[in-house]
Amino acid sequence: MTPSQPAEAAAHSGRSLPRLLGQLALGTFLLLAGISHLTFNREAFQAQVPAWVPLNTDLVVVLSGIAEITLGIALLALHRWRVQVGWVVAAFFVAIFPGNISQFATATDSFGLNSDLSRGIRLAFQPLLVLWVLWATGAWRAWRGSRHRE
Repeated sequence: MTPSQPAEAAAHSGRSLPRLLGQLALGTFLLLAGISHLTFNREAFQAQVPAWVPLNTDLVVVLSGIAEITLGIALLALHRWRVQVGWVVAAFFVAIFPGNISQFATATDSFGLNSDLSRGIRLAFQPLLVLWVLWATGAWRAWRGSRHRE
């Protein structure tokens, strides 16, 4: 990819370069996080699975890793369906939020989050991820536009 390709892609799609770069950054983040679920951070992710989840902890980590890899690839490659992908990724971030709440409530140390303050800061960033994906993919804008047409 040449340096001008992101700008050309944004211009072609009628989207801003910051939105496109935000989508690509989030896609890369999810892809790498998913890979880490399946490899070197597997135990750290297992520590974050709430005790109330009625599935094997390792299975939850593997399934969420596969989901993150899939969502990351979708954000990176499925630009034509970016709005739909944006809503699915936002729903995924909402679905995993209870695990972050559980980590805070049970004071579980993982990923260097070894204090209530650090776990609380992480909680604050989860809604920002939802807003980020809805902004970057144009999902929020598309929803608002559809409401104005009704």
